[in-house]
Amino acid sequence: MKTRKLALRCPVCGSSEVAYTCTPNCCFNHVCADCSTTFETLTARAGGRMSGIIPPAEPPDSTDPTAGCAACLSTEVYMTEDDSIVCAACGMNLALELTEVAPG
Repeated sequence: MKTRKLALRCPVCGSSEVAYTCTPNCCFNHVCADCSTTFETLTARAGGRMSGIIPPAEPPDSTDPTAGCAACLSTEVYMTEDDSIVCAACGMNLALELTEVAPG
């Protein structure tokens, strides 16, 4: 199954201009370039696992949105073609939540 980089929208203004502002496996703090809202990502196990996961052809860079897997803590969390969230490291299907929202 092909995947793509995680894409997030600001929970306040809906912008897709969101950047990760911390180091992997830290606080998962993100900021919106349009309204300066900050928020964090959190995943939960959504049940089931996928196999045959193909990570994105172009790996995420250090400022691309990211999240940690609720099952194995890997940051290899990507979106599938149908916008589901999956961990490429362990195959866990995930649900993504935006927390600690602080409007800019």
